[in-house]
Amino acid sequence: MKKSSIVTVLCVLVLVPMLLLAVSIKENKAEQKAINAVPEIKKLEPRSAEWGKYYPRQYDSYMETKKSADIKDMLEENPALAVMWAGYGFSKDYNAPRGHYYMLEDNMNTLRTGAPVDQNSGPMPTACWTCKSPDVPRLIDETSELEFFTGKWSKYGSDIVNPIGCADCHDNQTMKLNVTRDFLKRALDAEGSRPFADASHQDMRTLVCAQCHAEYYFKPTEWTDENGEQKTAKVVTFPWDNGTSAEAIEKYYDERNFVDWTHKLSKTPMLKAQHPGYETFITGVHGKNGLSCADCHMPYVREGGVKYSSHKIGSPLDDIENTCLNCHGGTEKEFKATVERKLERKDELSKKAMQVIAKAHQEAAKALELGASDEEMQPAQLDIRHAQWRWDYSIAAHGSFFHAPEETLRVLGSAIEVGQEARLKLRTVLAKYSAADYQAPEFSSKEKAQAVIGLPFEKLVAEKNQFLKGKKEEWFRKGAEKGIYDPKSREGMELKTSYPN
Repeated sequence: MKKSSIVTVLCVLVLVPMLLLAVSIKENKAEQKAINAVPEIKKLEPRSAEWGKYYPRQYDSYMETKKSADIKDMLEENPALAVMWAGYGFSKDYNAPRGHYYMLEDNMNTLRTGAPVDQNSGPMPTACWTCKSPDVPRLIDETSELEFFTGKWSKYGSDIVNPIGCADCHDNQTMKLNVTRDFLKRALDAEGSRPFADASHQDMRTLVCAQCHAEYYFKPTEWTDENGEQKTAKVVTFPWDNGTSAEAIEKYYDERNFVDWTHKLSKTPMLKAQHPGYETFITGVHGKNGLSCADCHMPYVREGGVKYSSHKIGSPLDDIENTCLNCHGGTEKEFKATVERKLERKDELSKKAMQVIAKAHQEAAKALELGASDEEMQPAQLDIRHAQWRWDYSIAAHGSFFHAPEETLRVLGSAIEVGQEARLKLRTVLAKYSAADYQAPEFSSKEKAQAVIGLPFEKLVAEKNQFLKGKKEEWFRKGAEKGIYDPKSREGMELKTSYPN
């Protein structure tokens, strides 16, 4: 072969890859430019598919949360829960959380929200929508915070028709992270150690999650509307004035004599922890070392030359290679085995606490049945209140042990200790009424536990199924007529519940 031919071939071999690389770089730059362009999205647009037109990778990864479709009945797994929550909605129905895709669906389907027939019926207030939909900040913006938090859950049935999505966490023009629920800002400022105005971008990667994954209660707030009508709003409030520990929040509630419900058996004024994920996270090694929720739950991924944050929000254990092993050593198998061993210890203490507290409720009920006075019962009832609150605080966030194992075990240990103190006090009362040998009824199954507390389960199910086939379907139809419903948010949705439907 002539020398000139060889040179030509070599030039081609060198130039072709370079040209392909140049084309690839140009395409990646064009795509990145498109991603960084200012989108045309309405303020607080609740339909995530509209955002997905500009951010398809993030949107597609968010839609992957639909894969967490299975229902896990926690009352079936731990029947003591039904006894502990007697007289409260969670004794009716309580399932393990599914992905964000199902947030609105599960809120509508649970027996806890009842079976309203109009805008003024049903057991729950409007506040129960708060962390289920981007329609919530939209409605607050359109009306007012106090108006939104006034009335029954059914009031906004046809206005809240999209699950948690883009507008909950992002500014529509800049895409910067955005806290859309002001009660978080107020709580941070009241607590004092982390004022909202000082929040960095890394802080925001946690705070957008904290606006929902935190402990709260519905604070009755009197107000007057524009027509001069006196109303009471049930405003979502974070009880952080004294701090965010289990004991600090317990003190906050005790100082205000706040009661979520009175226990049906023990007549104890009870507290229900919601999901204090943020509070436990900031006490653990991850929070103290500057990590954010997004670092572990929304890892960065690459496609070609594009880097973006995965919105398939779920357990970091589902993608250990891209989450945990960025910092921790060892193999995926070794890491999973370590986590499983630690979780076994937490589960062991949690089950002990549940047994102790459930029996304390039943023993208190027996003492009351025998004629024990309020004065005799109050010391034990206060212990029951505190024991159950601390147990609930420890486990209600589901990921609390992963966030802060030492704190979780400490608070669980405290729950067992205080629960046993309640039972010792109750034994003294029972002995006074000749019932020192009283044995609490057995509750080895969900059905038996619900029977012990007198729950009309079949009636509740029948009413709920009527709601699902009527009012629920009507709400989505009306939402579509209003132009706020995103049908893509329910593509492939199957009705799954822990009760017959």
